[in-house]
Amino acid sequence: MTKVTATPADDASCGWFHLSRPRQPRPAHTGKTSARWVIIGAGFTGLAAARELAHQFPDDTVVLVDAQEVGYGSSGRNAGFAIDLPHDIGADDYIGDIATARHCMNLNLTGQRILKGLVEQYRIDCQFRASGKYQAAVEDRGIAVLDAYRRGLDKLGQPYEMIDGADLPGHIGTGFYRKALFTPGTALIQPAALVKGLADSLPPNVELYEHTAITDVEYDDKVVLTHRHGRIVADTLILTNNAFGQRFGFLQGTMLPVFTYASLTRPLTPAEQAQLGGKDFWGLIPADPYGTTLRRTHDNRILVRNSFSYNRDGRSNPRYLDRFVRTHRDSFERRFPMLPGVDFEYTWGGSLALSRNHMGHFGKLAPNVYGALCCNGLGITRGTVTGHLLAEHLAGERNELIDFLLASPGPNRNPPEPFLSMGVNANLWLGQRRAGAEV
Repeated sequence: MTKVTATPADDASCGWFHLSRPRQPRPAHTGKTSARWVIIGAGFTGLAAARELAHQFPDDTVVLVDAQEVGYGSSGRNAGFAIDLPHDIGADDYIGDIATARHCMNLNLTGQRILKGLVEQYRIDCQFRASGKYQAAVEDRGIAVLDAYRRGLDKLGQPYEMIDGADLPGHIGTGFYRKALFTPGTALIQPAALVKGLADSLPPNVELYEHTAITDVEYDDKVVLTHRHGRIVADTLILTNNAFGQRFGFLQGTMLPVFTYASLTRPLTPAEQAQLGGKDFWGLIPADPYGTTLRRTHDNRILVRNSFSYNRDGRSNPRYLDRFVRTHRDSFERRFPMLPGVDFEYTWGGSLALSRNHMGHFGKLAPNVYGALCCNGLGITRGTVTGHLLAEHLAGERNELIDFLLASPGPNRNPPEPFLSMGVNANLWLGQRRAGAEV
């Protein structure tokens, strides 16, 4: 028997969740249920796996379980960038090995296409727009990153536009940045709205149970999952719960639950919109990974995201919200001095599942347990495509992308505690200090 020692517990202040269309959550599980397929985690990965398994096995019931409400967890808390391009921060040109980069780009594009098709098919109101993204810098170190990435994109044969700082206010309103690299292939979304829409359009042979936190697991010929009000017996268990997969006894000591934090303003008034200028919908990521991400949303709010914490148990810690909202305020005021009276309406945290070698797990974990885990910050596209492809793999399909994922070495082992926490916290602190004005 494996005791699940921690389950997701996110803060209640996510702006994306509260501003997206309300939905009626599916009831929590009670009693006893047996199914051929049981999936833990109803984020982008789990929803994609459930949908494709239901398609591949129309006579089977697929059980999908989430500890919280759909859209409330990590998938509904990110910045909403469905990115198409590879971005290997460990490579000098941010592209690295061309063959690997092409596979990664193909994965991301496939995830994008799957989501775009579902949004159109089910008319999911999530502000899905192929708007591209800006990657911007203000310090010399950040400018060097943009130049390196430009060289990598040349090598990969991908389009981009370099924009000087003097021209940036016409794009994003603010003149804070010295240079930006624009790539056209990113789609911007309202993530919680998309996750909710995907859940409400699942095939009829998917049974979704929300607010069902698994407390114990017994692995044998069948997998028995126990919770407060019953149990679920699975012929095959599929874990799509990122770092919480470690709590189920797999890949222990490989994934890092790192939280990042965002604030969302009230809507800008017409006068404030005119004062800001630029396009009415855009997204910007920093050249430095520890810098500030920005978005102007469909309803004329400004999103500011920066700051990190390492939460070993993968659960929200309220004290960080009070600390980091002050950082968000400072970042906002330096970038948007023309908007002095614009307050934040929401501030929240959301977790990333990271590995030190930037690899995830795809495939078998035990004789009747499989997983698609550790998206390394690319949950929208990579989570969607790995969930979809894992279902195809379980149905006996083979293709180039499945073979590429199966050949991955997976996330590597972390040092033991207390050295791990000391090292991660030191790296987060140093990274944010070195980012300087990029924060």
